[in-house]
Amino acid sequence: MGQDKQTFSLAYSPCPNDTYIFHALAHNLIDTGDMDFNITLADVETLNQKAAAGEFDITKLSFAAFGSLREKYALLRSGAALGRGCGPLVISRPGTTITGANRPVVAIPGLGTTAYLLFRFYLEEHCGHLTPQIRTMPFDQVMPSVVRQEADFGIIIHEGRFVYDKLGLDCLVDLGQWWEEKTALPIPLGCIAVKRSLLTETASRIETLIKESIAHADNHPTDGIEYIKSHAQELSDGVIKEHIRLYVNDFSRDIGGQGESAVKTFLQKAETTGLIAKSQTPLFS
Repeated sequence: MGQDKQTFSLAYSPCPNDTYIFHALAHNLIDTGDMDFNITLADVETLNQKAAAGEFDITKLSFAAFGSLREKYALLRSGAALGRGCGPLVISRPGTTITGANRPVVAIPGLGTTAYLLFRFYLEEHCGHLTPQIRTMPFDQVMPSVVRQEADFGIIIHEGRFVYDKLGLDCLVDLGQWWEEKTALPIPLGCIAVKRSLLTETASRIETLIKESIAHADNHPTDGIEYIKSHAQELSDGVIKEHIRLYVNDFSRDIGGQGESAVKTFLQKAETTGLIAKSQTPLFS
């Protein structure tokens, strides 16, 4: 008789980097032993909100949201999105400047996103007088809202950095580049976190499975193409490939010491500026 399996709820985004990472795990292409997974896909801000209610055992989170949820969730060392040259962008219609704006409307992909916290960090340092009107919306609606003149500026994430210019928009600030120049560290965007109520051994096993799923994707790069494309229906093959190349990197396989330093620096900055509550809870379980 087969062994009984313990089922865990697992949630991640439909973005190509996540579907690339989790394809093998989701399709039983690696040995999960006595573990099984009920999988949900949703945009990261939805996952941030659901995690606040403790809905998933294992979930993708923005690092900004993780900073506020450290009492409930612990960070895994695999599956994260950190890197260089991959941060959010501040975009606008041509001829617009942040310093010349008066109470500008800024479209953002969620108050719990890393992008929003980075924007707040940037404003504090460069535009302390500015008091923008913030409008939250799904990340794929940010650029259209700027094009339609419903917002003066937009904070774009994910594949937006590859296509904003095709919509006639300008990049005013690369928030990731600004962060890198300021800290000499990679930008921490998103992570995979597990409930602290799970045993440390269980969290460690899940961490290993994610690493194995990434390794399978690296070794069999064509296996997950249809799965990835089915959840990124409006993206061209070239954009999908570039997205994966940029957001799935060595930090995704293991966050490492430099990645851990980046996360700590980011969260300390958010605490200092009062954007998240201070916490002594360790990052990992």
